[in-house]
Amino acid sequence: MTKKIFSGVQPTGNLHLGNYLGAIKNFVELNNDKENECIFCVVDLHAITVKQNPKELRNNIRETVATFVASGINPQKSIIFNQSKVSAHSEAAWILSCVARMGWLNRMTQFKEKAGKDKEKASIGLYSYPVLMAADILLYDAEVVPVGKDQLQHIEITRDVAARFNHQMGDTFVLPQAKIQENEQYIPGTDGQKMSKSRNNTINIFLPQKKLRKQIMGIQTDSTPLEDPKNPENCNVFALYKLLAPASSIQALREKYLAGGMGYGHAKTKLYEKADWSKSYAY
Repeated sequence: MTKKIFSGVQPTGNLHLGNYLGAIKNFVELNNDKENECIFCVVDLHAITVKQNPKELRNNIRETVATFVASGINPQKSIIFNQSKVSAHSEAAWILSCVARMGWLNRMTQFKEKAGKDKEKASIGLYSYPVLMAADILLYDAEVVPVGKDQLQHIEITRDVAARFNHQMGDTFVLPQAKIQENEQYIPGTDGQKMSKSRNNTINIFLPQKKLRKQIMGIQTDSTPLEDPKNPENCNVFALYKLLAPASSIQALREKYLAGGMGYGHAKTKLYEKADWSKSYAY
């Protein structure tokens, strides 16, 4: 039985390895499943909750779509579109905002985190962001929405909005289910912490070869001497390599770590070879 799946990605620019491994790679798998009908939306209306340069935003939208296609999402099978080009998203968001309750929005932890201590200066758009997200999902009768655990609250409020609307107006919207990646991968950044733009520790997908190599060779590691065996499971370079390489290559590199004589520079070079997107994709 066909399942209708919806997901949106903000065109924030400088897409990094964490974006690919944490979301886009999963989208490709969903796209390849014959049982799924997938809709992938570039949610530029969500992006403008913070100030945007219009020219950069347009470029970021194209970059996001290019990443989808280059990663393996087939536009002949799945729908890929730009949110702001469909006026129904904004229209539905207004209608649903008349159904949603402030108490629901006040509980949203993401607003509290992004607004910080001075909530009075935060934009109304940032506050009502979950209502627009609900409109995005409900417009397409999506049954399944793939999300990380930190986004689960957004699916819960979407279900609350849909249920209240259905109760007041009659059976209209499908109540979506969240598809959580149970084995959600921890993707270390160049400083060993979780990869994030806010920490400035990302490995960007679209960098030229020289800049990509510089980012990877700059990954922080400990000072274990070259001649000493290293524990691969404690190395953030190896952790990233495992996310990109086939099983046989992972085992080969693990054995080199344990045998000694394997420097971090060697490991970073191996990682660079796997992360060099210019050799993997053609735009």
